[in-house]
Amino acid sequence: MGKYWVIRCPNCHQFNYTDKYGKWKLCPVCGEIISTQQVPIYLEVDEYSEAENLIAAVEQYLAQTGRADLHPEEVALIREKYQEWLKKG
Repeated sequence: MGKYWVIRCPNCHQFNYTDKYGKWKLCPVCGEIISTQQVPIYLEVDEYSEAENLIAAVEQYLAQTGRADLHPEEVALIREKYQEWLKKG
């Protein structure tokens, strides 16, 4: 199981990551105190660098498509592809 969760601030909608054992995360953009128990978990990853790379790719994708968020099917696909990548690695 991964050590970090990719989450999104409910106030400013900035993607971020947090240690999965923490209960709270301070949003570095807007200062919102995020309860990790109340936000959707987009993905669970092993390394913070993986989380950073994923966040950058998702933000770029959303900017290019002009959308505000991923569809649930896209989140499921990201999780599936990540699991495949881990098995190959």
